[in-house]
Amino acid sequence: MEADDEISDPPAPASPAVSSERLHQHASSSTLSRLGSILGDDISQADDEITLAPPPAFEIAPPPEPDERYCWVCFATEEDDRSAPWVKPCNCRGATKWVHQSCLLRWIDEKQRGNPFKKINCPQCRTEYIVILPSMGSIAMLLERLDRLAKRMSPGLAAGVIVCSVYWSALTFGAITVLQTIGYERGMAVLCKAEPYALMLCLPTIPAALIIGRMIRWELILLRFFQKRQVRLRQFISLVLPVSNEPNPAYPNPAPLPVGPLHTSDPLSVTRLFCGALILPTVSSIIGRVFFSSVENNLRRTIIGGLVFVTVKGVLKMYYQQRKYTRANRRLILDYTADNVRRYKFPRGGD
Repeated sequence: MEADDEISDPPAPASPAVSSERLHQHASSSTLSRLGSILGDDISQADDEITLAPPPAFEIAPPPEPDERYCWVCFATEEDDRSAPWVKPCNCRGATKWVHQSCLLRWIDEKQRGNPFKKINCPQCRTEYIVILPSMGSIAMLLERLDRLAKRMSPGLAAGVIVCSVYWSALTFGAITVLQTIGYERGMAVLCKAEPYALMLCLPTIPAALIIGRMIRWELILLRFFQKRQVRLRQFISLVLPVSNEPNPAYPNPAPLPVGPLHTSDPLSVTRLFCGALILPTVSSIIGRVFFSSVENNLRRTIIGGLVFVTVKGVLKMYYQQRKYTRANRRLILDYTADNVRRYKFPRGGD
């Protein structure tokens, strides 16, 4: 009996209320854990979507254009004259896109200068203005076309008249030169025997040849040739270009004349070139008759007179250019003192 008493009794079975409560707690905890895991995954995915999604683009609306109208021609606003018609003729923006109809028409008239078909563009955006010309009637349109045709043909006709005038003047000058050079009787005989086409082609070349020959400034070329060799040919240059006997001004320490090449060419005068070339035959004929009257042949006498005139003129020009260069290279700028002003600037004035 004692042994039986020492054996512990088996545990009593749990009551049904306790077991159901435990089962409910276990089920609720597992359900919460599952819901947490699911919600956690959804929240993480939502965070990823939020972080990866680009920010929404916001369109910036352009600023509203001002309603005030401002004429860029007369600088008047809509408040200055409310009855004047306005127009927006181009792609300009802002207040200056508006302009008075009358002001723009006046500005277009100044640009077209009497040509209503000339295209005019906006000075800012370079948009071509759309100008509508109303119909003037068939007769006025015909007269307008004739006027436009006359304006187009006038430059060509004027150029043709000028060319023909120059040609006939050159032809006449060539014939007069032939008569003056070889004599009237012999010249008339030559002109009568020659073919008309040959005369029309050859006679106008006489003044052209004279002008081209006048453009060749041989005396300056020869002067530069001597100037480059003035060290070796100093004695020869002194004979050709003698030094004047005029006393030099009493400048202190005059600058020495350089030995390098000299630049003595003057600017070419068209009027002087033209006149000098055309009067050459007349001057040659006069010199030939005055100084070479012993020569019987008129052509030879005129040629000799022309050669003498050109040679003497060239030598005198060479001398003149050399003296000009010498004077230019010996210039000296003095100090602005009372003594120098009294001596050089006002040499005849009193103290």
